[in-house]
Amino acid sequence: MVSRTVRRALAATAAATLVGSLTLANPAQADPNNNSVKKLTKAVTLQGVLRHLDAFQSIADANGGNRGSGLPGYDASADYVAGLVEDAGYKVTRQPFDFNFFEEFGSTFTRVAPPPVTNFVDGTHYDLMDYSGAGDVTGLVVPVDLNLTPPRASTSGCEASDFAAAVAGKIALLQRGTCPFGQKVANAEAAGAIGAIVMNQGNGDPVANADRYELFGGTLGAPVGIPAVSVSYYLGEQFANTPGLTVRITADTTSEVRSTENIIAETNHGRGDNVVMAGAHLDSEPDTAGINDNGSGSAALLEVALQMAEVKPNNQVRFAWWGAEESNLVGSTFYVNSLSEEQLTDIGLYLNFDMVGSPNYVFGVYDGDDSAQDGSGPGPAGSAQVEDVFEEFFASRGLPTNAADFTGRSDYGPFIGVGIPAGGLFTGAEGLKTAEDVAKYGGVQGAQYDPCYHDPCDSLNPVADGGNAALYAQLDAQYDLYGNVNTFALDVNADAVATAVITFAYDTEAVNGVPRSPGKSHGAGKSEDAHGNALL
Repeated sequence: MVSRTVRRALAATAAATLVGSLTLANPAQADPNNNSVKKLTKAVTLQGVLRHLDAFQSIADANGGNRGSGLPGYDASADYVAGLVEDAGYKVTRQPFDFNFFEEFGSTFTRVAPPPVTNFVDGTHYDLMDYSGAGDVTGLVVPVDLNLTPPRASTSGCEASDFAAAVAGKIALLQRGTCPFGQKVANAEAAGAIGAIVMNQGNGDPVANADRYELFGGTLGAPVGIPAVSVSYYLGEQFANTPGLTVRITADTTSEVRSTENIIAETNHGRGDNVVMAGAHLDSEPDTAGINDNGSGSAALLEVALQMAEVKPNNQVRFAWWGAEESNLVGSTFYVNSLSEEQLTDIGLYLNFDMVGSPNYVFGVYDGDDSAQDGSGPGPAGSAQVEDVFEEFFASRGLPTNAADFTGRSDYGPFIGVGIPAGGLFTGAEGLKTAEDVAKYGGVQGAQYDPCYHDPCDSLNPVADGGNAALYAQLDAQYDLYGNVNTFALDVNADAVATAVITFAYDTEAVNGVPRSPGKSHGAGKSEDAHGNALL
């Protein structure tokens, strides 16, 4: 664990670093003998990973406080990663692609008439939908084919024919259901509406299906030309039953198509028909440096890649830093869709590392076999064996784990969608830490695993950037934090990343039946426990 003295020294060094020299921040000290778990985990140090986080923060500081795809901070982050892995000797591909960019700067939602005038509160009464158009519009609210009678099956706004001429110049009130939100709002715009309100559907039991009644955050999927907000079923029902309702929506947004890129780095050795892939998204949200989400995963993966750059593995290893993950996994989806059937078959497995240093952490391991029987089902065949390697690692260190569900919220999604075995690590996002978690890991019960998730305080200075000072004081009293990352969780998980990558770099037989090639040294790629005993 890095001491507070070392933390301050590293932070001071980072503050003095010129962004133009960031590619020199951590020259690779790779050794061709870093070919076993014991050797590689010794080479991958916490200080090495933290140097990359310092670089990411410096990049954000020089680029408006963020590293979001489609913005200069992401471009500089991509240059930093690509420069280091290229200098280390990897075959590097910079894969460009277009994506739908959205950034929100502010919004208001007001009931203008009939009295009383009501200023609704963002995040409490309404949410501005992702990819909402910009504008300042005031108009009469026109319900569009709503169904307020249980079970409230709704196709509101799914067809152009749902819209009467009366919607032109007014604000359309739409109901969730049947088709995507973006389709509904685009139809409203085409019919001449100047704005849109999307109310929740209100179907099912209000307790068991509360998510279909309450305020929800929605995305339109692609830019539209009119402001659009979401509201709860209850507020939408009230609107529908208020004759003469007039509202005002203001939205200050940028919503357009932009270009970004993935960074792919491959070893020059190893069989190309049994590729081991390991990925982390490099982009942040547009209003944050993204030090935990996902500077932590990107930095850990980068340090592992640098420290095994001279290793000659049995299987080709392909590292990926994805762009536009925060825009709905666009980069990893683009990559998977760009591959031929043969190229997909050549990928033996995929490892994902998204948020591996949350301040109020748990050690989450993706539940490949769905043994926890919670949420989504199991991953593709072989995912259970990927999980086993991570579980054996944590057990060898006497550390607990939690089963992390394959919710589809990170870049493993496109890979498991085409049947590629997957696994990885996750220390928690906006979920709240439970009493059971505290018993296993310490920390603050009832607080988010990452209290700065998707907020500007996901930085190396979380309190100065708006984080809860009292909460961070509680966390800092229990843990050693380096900005918005927990150094213990990050240190352990960096070793877990190294363990899985080097293990599968030599042998994937347990996952996909491809045998270890003969002629490799006996110890290369072997997993070992804390006492040097072989695990695989």
